[in-house]
Amino acid sequence: MSRNSILNVRHRELGSTLDGDTWNDMPIPWSYHTDPHDEVVAVRTRAGLYDVSGLNIVNVTGPAALKILDQLVTIDVTKLEPGSARLAGEVNEAGALVDDIMVICDAKDKYRLSHGGGITQQTLAKLAEGEDVLVEQDMDVHILSLQGPRAIDVLNPELDFDLAELAYFKHVETTLFGRSVTLSRGGYSGEQGYEVYCSSADAIYLWDSILDKGQPFGVIACSWDSLDLTRVEAALLFFPFDMPEGDTTPWEVGMDWCVDLDKPGDYIGKQAVLALKGRERVKQVGLSCDYPGAVPVGAKILIDDKEVGVITSPSFSRYLMQSLSLAHIKPAYSHIGTKVVIAADTPINATIVKTPFYDPMRLRTHPVK
Repeated sequence: MSRNSILNVRHRELGSTLDGDTWNDMPIPWSYHTDPHDEVVAVRTRAGLYDVSGLNIVNVTGPAALKILDQLVTIDVTKLEPGSARLAGEVNEAGALVDDIMVICDAKDKYRLSHGGGITQQTLAKLAEGEDVLVEQDMDVHILSLQGPRAIDVLNPELDFDLAELAYFKHVETTLFGRSVTLSRGGYSGEQGYEVYCSSADAIYLWDSILDKGQPFGVIACSWDSLDLTRVEAALLFFPFDMPEGDTTPWEVGMDWCVDLDKPGDYIGKQAVLALKGRERVKQVGLSCDYPGAVPVGAKILIDDKEVGVITSPSFSRYLMQSLSLAHIKPAYSHIGTKVVIAADTPINATIVKTPFYDPMRLRTHPVK
């Protein structure tokens, strides 16, 4: 089913043709007339506004909502309190990742799932059969993501509470510029940012209002090309592009934190995924590459002419003035400082380095108080 953001009119005004690849059946503003590298600077030093309405939002409500969600994901959903959210693993019977998913708890019988292009909704439909639960994709919701250190300065004066008190991955129902919204703290940029969930009827007004109030702070609209640049700098994964094997396990991409080892209940693939811990075929790493651009995606990684890995998400960061890449490599070669060669027309030297490349202590998203 084709979807369209109500904000497409604004994206076209900003220079997007909306003719590139769709995501989750929605045309995406991959580029504007502004330079994506300049947009990254805005996000890192001021704030940038993204339309991330291409995410799938699925409402799961009713007495059996908690039961079926706890069967779906690798985290213990029973521990989620209203007003909180958590990233979760979703695996198949073989223990392989099949989607990236955020479980958002509004009440103990009312959840929202935010997911990408995986099989979440097909699996949910099967789990919901015969259960007292309603599973329904929200086709109206729009999501405006304001990312950067000045985001709080733009939004806080318009709220009736102190936004600084909203913790990471927490959300509240509130009023912004006179419109009812759900406001959450999070994002995909490696910055302190906030996401505004609103109705399609309010999306253009809120988009315009945020940019108008943000103008004195240097806030600009930002394209998805710049979002991809920021997420690679922050070493944030994108399903399925950073799981190219097709049967990648959470342990192989450093997602240990999304599998609760002490979860008492059963879930799809539980025995398989737990049995695969410690049996990783690849490790997620970051590479600093001796190259004046983005290295080829999918390129093979070599040591002594032996293939040991593959490039998953390459990028040239003008903000950091480095050619960077997320990659998979065999565990024996995954140590920081290891020198590798990327197979290309002209071989490219690279070094495994600590991630995230930007803000390695993640103090932007998790500041020390």
